Amino acid sequence: MRIILAPMEGLVDAPIRETLTGVGGIDRCVTEFVRVTHGMLPPRVFYKYAPELHNQSLTRVGTPVAVQLLGSDPHQMARHGVRAAELGATQVDINFGCPAKTVNKHKGGCILMREPELMHEIVAAVRQAVPGHVPVTAKMRLGYDDRSMGVACAQALEAAGAEEIVIHARSKVDGYKPPAYWEEIARAREAVKTHIIANGEIWTVADYWRCREVSGCDDVMIGRGLIARPDLARQIKASQQGETVPDMTWPEAVVLVREYATVLQGWLEDRYVTGRIKQWLNFLRQGFAEAEILWPEARKIRQVAPMMACLEQQVSVPGSRAA
Repeated sequence: MRIILAPMEGLVDAPIRETLTGVGGIDRCVTEFVRVTHGMLPPRVFYKYAPELHNQSLTRVGTPVAVQLLGSDPHQMARHGVRAAELGATQVDINFGCPAKTVNKHKGGCILMREPELMHEIVAAVRQAVPGHVPVTAKMRLGYDDRSMGVACAQALEAAGAEEIVIHARSKVDGYKPPAYWEEIARAREAVKTHIIANGEIWTVADYWRCREVSGCDDVMIGRGLIARPDLARQIKASQQGETVPDMTWPEAVVLVREYATVLQGWLEDRYVTGRIKQWLNFLRQGFAEAEILWPEARKIRQVAPMMACLEQQVSVPGSRAA
């Protein structure tokens, strides 16, 4: 009953993986995609997206991290899968789920679900090239134009040798709009023997259990829900044991944001650091009333110190005991 932190381009970077896995409950992470085109990427690009390669593909607390590739050329994808493995990747994941227009325009991500034969070629090429002890996995949606391609694409990936398949329970056209069609994941799961992992619209412990019941999947991948509520995986793990743990408080969440900002300051200029913090804070608004209250002020701040001062101020939440 694993919980996997989803890759989210421009947000789930190495520092946030370190922060969230430190909270507990996450069994695996996947990097932001490494974009594969025509030339051979140098090792520094892999290390940029997956600095965990320097640590046996593990976060500081020992959570495994898969390297994700995105591209449409089977030969080039295979070469880069081999390079990832040579650099220490313990799992190579292939992105067939990204709905971004710029990615799809250049024949990457979810648009490949219009061509299950090409999906098969890509995974088969990577699987054949990468050492057998390194799992080759894939992430997809239910389709591009509609949700009719889930079964066909899952079958293509299984035939190509994918060890696991994550299915986001929407089409590209659906984007991220509720609901998630977990029942369609169940259809694909019943059509293949390959292990299927459910993804999409898991924001609470109750969502997790409903997703498992409807999809029939033991394992789930969570993205936005874990960004909004950093202790969600820990809460789910407790519920699996029939237990409960106290909810993370806003001051505890602010400590995480500060840790994240401190690491980012070693990489980026302040204005870019505050940009990343705002991205996270925007999601935290869904998990914490305090974040919603502070958002109008925080969104205008450009420097890290004033941002943290803003987040650390005392906030009275309407309806709470402290209000």
